[in-house]
Amino acid sequence: MCPPTHFKVTYSINPWMDPAKPVDLQLALAQWEDLRDRYRALGHTVELLEPQPDLPDMVYAANGATVIDGRVLGARFAHREREGEAVAHLDWFRSAGYTKIHEPLHINEGEGDFAVTSSYVLAGRGFRSSPLSHDEAQEFFGRPVIGLDLVDPRYYHLDTALSVLDEAADEVMYYPEAFSPGSRSVLARLFPDALIAQEEDAAALGLNAVSDGRHVLLPQAALGLFAPLRDRGYEPMGMDLGELLKGGGSVKCCTQELRD
Repeated sequence: MCPPTHFKVTYSINPWMDPAKPVDLQLALAQWEDLRDRYRALGHTVELLEPQPDLPDMVYAANGATVIDGRVLGARFAHREREGEAVAHLDWFRSAGYTKIHEPLHINEGEGDFAVTSSYVLAGRGFRSSPLSHDEAQEFFGRPVIGLDLVDPRYYHLDTALSVLDEAADEVMYYPEAFSPGSRSVLARLFPDALIAQEEDAAALGLNAVSDGRHVLLPQAALGLFAPLRDRGYEPMGMDLGELLKGGGSVKCCTQELRD
C-alpha cells in the first residue's frame, strides 16, 4: 500500500476524475488509514511504499505490479502522468529482496488488469493494458492467461468490474455489462457459479474489493452485495473510501497483493 500523502486530482484519465471537484486530503488519509488498519486487524502484513510528491496516483498501489509465486511482473502505464510509479514499485521490490523481476515490454497496469485464481490469470484489455501484455504475462508466470474485453469506460480496469473472492476455489464476482458479449460467455463458462453484481453496486465500485477467502473488504455503498456474500459464507466489511473514489479507485485499487 502507499499512503495518499500527495493525492490530488489535477488531470482526468478516467471518467471518475474531475479536477473541478476538490479533494479533502486529510479525509483521504483518514479513510486510507482505516483500510490499512483493517488489514492489520485481520492479521495481514501491510508493506508500505514511500509516496512521491510528483506522483499523486501512487495511492492506487494495485496498479504497480503483479506478484505470483514470488515472481514480479512490473507495470508499464498507459498515461505519462503515471509512468514514474512503475519505477518506484520496481525499486521497492529490489530493495525488499525480490530477484525474479520482469520489466514489461508492453503496457499493463498491474493488478488493475490482472486477477489471479488458482487456475487462471484473468486479464483485462480495452482501455489500458495491451493484449500483447497477456502473452508476456503468460510466458513469465507460466500460467494460463484469459483475455477479457472491457467495453464500458467507467470500468476501465478489470478490478473495477471483477473481483476474486477465493483464489483456491476459483470463485469470483463480476458485473457482466462491463464486458463484451464474447467475454461474458467466457466468464459464464469458466465461472458458472459466480456472484453476479447488479448495476447499482458496480456503479459504486463495489467490485473493487479485496478478499482473503473469508473477509471481503468492499465499498460500503455497494449494499446489494452484502447479503449475497454472506449467503456464500463470506464476511463483507464495508469501507468508506469516498475521497479516493474521486480518482477512480477504492479498496482493491489501494491494495497490491504480494503472493510469495
